[in-house]
Amino acid sequence: MGYNVLEAFASLFFGSAAGSIALVGFGLDSILESLSGLILIWRLRRHKNVSEEDETRIETKAIRFVALTFILLGFYVLYESMQKLIGAEVSAPSLPGIIIALLSLIIMPVLWLRKRDLGRRIGSKALVADSEETLTCALLSLPLLLGLLANYLFGFWQADPLVGLVIVVFLIREGLEWWREARE
Repeated sequence: MGYNVLEAFASLFFGSAAGSIALVGFGLDSILESLSGLILIWRLRRHKNVSEEDETRIETKAIRFVALTFILLGFYVLYESMQKLIGAEVSAPSLPGIIIALLSLIIMPVLWLRKRDLGRRIGSKALVADSEETLTCALLSLPLLLGLLANYLFGFWQADPLVGLVIVVFLIREGLEWWREARE
């Protein structure tokens, strides 16, 4: 969670400074991932102190929260990306954003594997769902990096909101998948 909080604040700060919806969306994803982590900490602390029925109910709530965070963020990034494309809002190049994307490409896959393995070991679908959010963050780092590089190196400002649209597809797809999972 510590890394996610730092990534979130850095992405939001530098994304806002550059007017980059892709970087801001990435930062918001990091905030939601941190909130999801807090929910999972709450959920795991209650793991041994409740009945099996309550365990299932808590697990379902945690999965639904993770799913909802994906979907809400997806709609926000969709709105902002479309507004930037239609309004031709040019974002500034962001070297700090490029560094953030590179760090995320390195760190997030490690975090994903550790969360996923722990979730499987203890039988927590909610922790596995949260690990998928971490994987999504890792995967989104690549288009984010490419979009930021396209703007930084070539002045292709449209890359930023276009990457935002790529991020939207990932976010909404993951949110819907986990919402369905919570219903099973």
